[in-house]
Amino acid sequence: MIDRVVSIFDVLEQTDGLTLSQVVRRTGLPRSSAHRILEQLVGARLLRRDDNGYRLGMRIMELGSVMYHQDRVRAAAVHHLHQLHACTGLAAQLAVLDEGKVVYLVQVGGRSGISSRSLVNGRPQALRTVVGKALLAHSPATCREPAAAHHRLRAELADIRERGVAYGHEETMPGVGCVAAPVIGAGDTASFAAVSVSGPLDHMRFPELAAVVRRTAANVRRGAADSGDGPAAP
Repeated sequence: MIDRVVSIFDVLEQTDGLTLSQVVRRTGLPRSSAHRILEQLVGARLLRRDDNGYRLGMRIMELGSVMYHQDRVRAAAVHHLHQLHACTGLAAQLAVLDEGKVVYLVQVGGRSGISSRSLVNGRPQALRTVVGKALLAHSPATCREPAAAHHRLRAELADIRERGVAYGHEETMPGVGCVAAPVIGAGDTASFAAVSVSGPLDHMRFPELAAVVRRTAANVRRGAADSGDGPAAP
């Protein structure tokens, strides 16, 4: 299925639109299969359909913009994450929020009992992770928890905003702690990423780590601003 979708994108990126018959002729796909895939891609806004046929949709541009932004933030963060790992001996991560889930863009280190693969390849629910709460504390995203749980979460997020850092004790796995700080975006109100460190609880000196993680988040912010993303440094 994926190879058929890719073949359609391959022919459409070379033109300003193709009819169904032209897509069939250029890809060699059966007409019924091509029509079904094209309509599914239109429904997902990856393609658009007009009187001249099918062409690339606005969501392609939106996804490209997101990837461009994330690549610049990642590039701005890597050096600082290496420094964070070197000075703490803990795994250092950069994460962003995506539809209520945490996406880890970078992890440096990972010998502290934490699987690098499970972090970077996973998409955990933001409400279930420390770094996710650090992101949500400075995000307009809404919570869909039950009323009582929602009240508790709002109070927890307010505490995180006041401290500028989120703490976690065994929230993601037994024996592991985490400290996370948001990378604040425009107007000092919204986060566009978060920096965190994770490791065994007996290695976690939370007050000391809070200071260094917040400092790293500020450095990432300045680096992103210097590269053209994020707000200007104060």
